Amino acid sequence: MASPNKDVMGRCCLFECTRPPILISDGRTDVRAYSVQKSEQKEFKVNWDEHGTAMFHIDCWNALRRSASAETPASISIVLTEMEIDMIKEAARTAETHYSSKSVEQEGERIANLLKSSNYCIAFTGAGISTAAGIGDFRGIHGKWTTQDKVKHYGQRGVSNKSGYRLVDLRPTYTHEALLKLMDLGYIKYLISQNTDGLHILSGIPESKISELHGNAFMEKCEKCGKRYEKNLQNRNQSSSVNVPPKKCERCGINHRTGGICPDERCKGYLMNTIINFGDYLEADVLGNATNNAKRADLVLALGSTLQVSPANSLVEMGQKPTRLIICNRQVTPYDAYCSQMNEEGVSTLGSRVFGDCDKLMSEVMKNILSKEDLGEWLGGREQRRATYDLKRKL
Repeated sequence: MASPNKDVMGRCCLFECTRPPILISDGRTDVRAYSVQKSEQKEFKVNWDEHGTAMFHIDCWNALRRSASAETPASISIVLTEMEIDMIKEAARTAETHYSSKSVEQEGERIANLLKSSNYCIAFTGAGISTAAGIGDFRGIHGKWTTQDKVKHYGQRGVSNKSGYRLVDLRPTYTHEALLKLMDLGYIKYLISQNTDGLHILSGIPESKISELHGNAFMEKCEKCGKRYEKNLQNRNQSSSVNVPPKKCERCGINHRTGGICPDERCKGYLMNTIINFGDYLEADVLGNATNNAKRADLVLALGSTLQVSPANSLVEMGQKPTRLIICNRQVTPYDAYCSQMNEEGVSTLGSRVFGDCDKLMSEVMKNILSKEDLGEWLGGREQRRATYDLKRKL
């Protein structure tokens, strides 16, 4: 019996598609609608699985999406039932696209050249750069908000997705390390992040060169003097007998106090977490530093974000005009059009739009930034860097 081909992802779920199975190196779109019994799918054109998920060639999915939203019979290429139209429209809200390996390779070279020609590039990151570390995203097909929305709207047809992990066990991904390396080499001047997992700081990004807009789970600040401390046992006054009283936040209703006392003997204020919850305002100094650097940018490298959260998303278009924006994630964003704007000569695009995983793209970028020898040395240091991460996270 022949062993299965590990390069094969599976067959396109459009019944009419007669092409060979989709390979890992091929472009594809993964979608998630909602669960429908097989007995209800007799006239369906898509082979939905029991959870309402499906995989397609990119153009097959685009044809389905156009047919589902068509207003005239002449523009319908695939005749769909009302239920399947509803499923496709639902799936389109969170569809994830992956470009082919060849396309990612080509864009990786272009992006490296954009970085080399930039005078002040900033990076902007979201949850998508940490999925490879084991943390779930929010708006992916299996993301936290996606799952909650489907359960809310479709009840039992919505699919729950519980994935357990501890933040303390997570380690920086290839993308985290690549951003640090690019910063060390001077290609990236500043980093703005929506993530609260602390992996950028853990990777070695200096606190002076990053704005963590939504806080850091491993960072505390004193509510009295405002000083910030990395969260570990050494920062706690273990001999103190002070019982820290909880204090409900007026905006989010959550107690931000962590139970710690400021290490500064002259202060002894209460420590609080830095996480920005729904209803909280962004910290003025953090947002201010992000804004100042965003305005200076002549190139923005946005990774792993759907750029839907305000006011963070507006930072990617604050820089020098015309906007030069690079976006890599799996889903559409409100800023995709910026990436395809043409230069004055009309010869090439100002930025780049890549659908897929950030680690794969950054791997191609680094191949065009570092020499073969330097790349090998940097990659070879991964084990040693991981040992350093483990020591830092040993609380």
